[in-house]
Amino acid sequence: MEFFGHAESWVLVAFLLFVALLVYLKVPAMLAKMLDERAAKISGELDDARKLRVEAEALLNEYKKKRADAELEAHAIVAHARVNAEEYAAETRRKLGESIERRTKQAEQKIAQDEAQAIKDVRNAVADIAIAAATRLTADNLKGGKGASLIAESIAAVKSRLN
Repeated sequence: MEFFGHAESWVLVAFLLFVALLVYLKVPAMLAKMLDERAAKISGELDDARKLRVEAEALLNEYKKKRADAELEAHAIVAHARVNAEEYAAETRRKLGESIERRTKQAEQKIAQDEAQAIKDVRNAVADIAIAAATRLTADNLKGGKGASLIAESIAAVKSRLN
């Protein structure tokens, strides 16, 4: 038996016994079961990943919609603010115009009052000067008692007529 004389033969016999022992102990079934469990676990994880992906896409679409809605709302707010600003500017211009017009009228009234007062002051000054001149001329022309009474009466008459 030359077959058992070689070391390789013994390795072959040991390997066959080892394989037989593994089959006897049902190691291939256990390996198959472990591989099946591992495949089921991986399949479950893939299903979970698909579900998460679907949820993430739904969430992404929801946020895109919210973003679009927010942009529309922002545009509406900006448009409304522009309209309000234009209305405010027009109202401010109108009030400023009214204020300028009112102040102009007040200034014109004050100028008219000052002008009337100046005319009155000039008339009074002219009347005083005329009275003084008339008094001097009359006093020079009329000397005596009768002249003094006539002068006083004339001055009183001129003052009452001018005022």
